[in-house]
Amino acid sequence: MITRFAPSPTGPLHLGHAYSALLAYDMALEAGGDFLLRIEDIDQSRARPEWETQIFDDLKWLGLWWPEPVMRQSDRLGVYHDKLRWLWNHGYAFACSCSRRDIQNAMSAPQEGVSHGPDGLIYPGTCRAHHCQGSTVPFPENTAIRLSIEAVARKHGSALTGAETFSFVETGEGPNGETGLIEFTLEDAIKTIGDVVLARRDMGTSYHLSVVLDDAKQGITHVVRGQDLFEATKIHVILQRILKLPTPMYHHHKLIRDDAGKRLAKRDDARAISKYRQDGASPDDIRAWVGF
Repeated sequence: MITRFAPSPTGPLHLGHAYSALLAYDMALEAGGDFLLRIEDIDQSRARPEWETQIFDDLKWLGLWWPEPVMRQSDRLGVYHDKLRWLWNHGYAFACSCSRRDIQNAMSAPQEGVSHGPDGLIYPGTCRAHHCQGSTVPFPENTAIRLSIEAVARKHGSALTGAETFSFVETGEGPNGETGLIEFTLEDAIKTIGDVVLARRDMGTSYHLSVVLDDAKQGITHVVRGQDLFEATKIHVILQRILKLPTPMYHHHKLIRDDAGKRLAKRDDARAISKYRQDGASPDDIRAWVGF
């Protein structure tokens, strides 16, 4: 078993991060496997060296160990770009010039079915109409790129596995109790996911593309993360199939919430691990507070 914890150095780690990291670490340790640390710093406008240093300090204080050197996404931008070009040249991607307001305006009219998916508002397909398949159109630089779910359906509706079904194994539990073999179809993906962003104009990649490539590169066998990312797993499974990458097992866990039931965020500095450390808490205290 190989698990990982992949924080972004854009703020302090809080109790929710502690729970996820400790769970991934304990699972790997109990199975005699490996726990890896990855720094997800593709958002260079928000990433800060001091937050990365704090991540290392907090995790070591919690008693976690991982092999060095750690993977940093900022070192892999060329890999993401190459895969993005591959998706473009094979007709899976298209350029999108829509702003968030454009998408909101397009969705303001009464719509049938689901309007929100794991990547926010389901894209209405505005720029897809101008999409040309294959490498006949030069790859656009510094432009938002989206995955065409309809292109996936056209190309692989029944050719990938002999059926239209995608699947992954859930060893934890989704937000509605989903566990075991999770299956969904391309028709489901078109209706509930849509054309997700593969690369943002100011990043050259996206969370969805980079996490899939990074998990494959590190040989991650079990992805441990919060239930808020359960639906996004369907995006990742589709990308894994297209790119011919292995699909790990997934273990989605409960979210740590405040007294009002709100999910913790990095802006909740009062819940930061470093603050608890300063106040004299021990690693065992942290474990007890998050439910171990």
